[in-house]
Amino acid sequence: MVNLFPTVIYSCMMGMTVFALLEVFNRPKERQTFFLKGLLLLLLMHLAGELFIYSGAFVYAPGLVGAHLPFRALLGPALFFYAHATMSPDKAIDKRLWALASSGPILVLLAMLPFIFMISPAEKLALANSATRDSELWKIAIFTCLSTTFVFISYTVLFLIMALKLHNAHRQQLMERFSDIEQRSVDWFRPVLLIWGAVWLMYAVEFSLGALGWFWFGSGKLLPVLEVFALAIFMQKALSQKVLNESEKGLPRSNQIRAVLLSVDKMQLIASKLEHAMKEDKLFLQDNLSLNKLSESISETENHISETLSQFLNTKFFQFVNNFRVEEAKKALQDRGKLITSIAFDVGFNSKSTFNTAFKKVVGYSPSAYRNLLLESTQKTL
Repeated sequence: MVNLFPTVIYSCMMGMTVFALLEVFNRPKERQTFFLKGLLLLLLMHLAGELFIYSGAFVYAPGLVGAHLPFRALLGPALFFYAHATMSPDKAIDKRLWALASSGPILVLLAMLPFIFMISPAEKLALANSATRDSELWKIAIFTCLSTTFVFISYTVLFLIMALKLHNAHRQQLMERFSDIEQRSVDWFRPVLLIWGAVWLMYAVEFSLGALGWFWFGSGKLLPVLEVFALAIFMQKALSQKVLNESEKGLPRSNQIRAVLLSVDKMQLIASKLEHAMKEDKLFLQDNLSLNKLSESISETENHISETLSQFLNTKFFQFVNNFRVEEAKKALQDRGKLITSIAFDVGFNSKSTFNTAFKKVVGYSPSAYRNLLLESTQKTL
């Protein structure tokens, strides 16, 4: 009854998770670390449950079959709570979210009651073989598989969407307050989230089809491979993610002050100060320029500057500053003796990738393509 390939893969994943947990347990106590521990522990329970089945160990304790299913329903919520601890300025998680997350395992347990109490361990063992299984008890097992999988998918999709929205809100807050967000935006989270979502969806589909007796040539092979890659990527990124300070997360919702409605004349005055600070003082050349520093430089409050940028200039602080950096870069690119990387740092960007993205968004061409256009234009003139 041993399915060798997935047994080896899930054993490797359990080893990876254990090593990650050991590292996390040795870290300072932070909210982010606490929720990462919880997520890794739940992953460990999920992996142990899968290994219990694939390795054939269930024949020694058939009564434990399905014991990991309630914990599996917590994977989506745990990933959201980790994201909340990593990116949200609100320290407390809404009690309603805790209640919603807790209801998943409860629903799974309710769906499992017939399987737990109406089928003995010996009968559960008999269900593993089509020649010995009882058809009526098999229907109960199928119902348990499909219903628990439905709960898992529903809660996972719901909390993954919430996590994506949280990440987007985090990024928007950064763009309102910093000119460089690359080290703070946790941009790895979105693709990893989508990868996990796809893997868990495939897991649920394959699990359901297997319960119905439908298999394909990749059953028990492709999914474990995808899981191990997704797990490796997540662990590498999560373990290397720095703990953001309070200013890098923005203001908690309870402390956010509604913007004061400024007059057009006042916003015009602030806009003039902003333009002078950029064109004359060239503050955009500071690679660590923030809304707070700009506020101190022009003697205007952060709220007033933010309102002027959004309501009068129709932009965000991040875009406002980087537009000036791009314009400066366009001038520097006329000198073909300068390296593009050097120009990126000279005009205030902290990395070439951020520079390339910002430049292409403003100009419509990459820096190298723009430089080539300048060269072609010069040659035609000559």
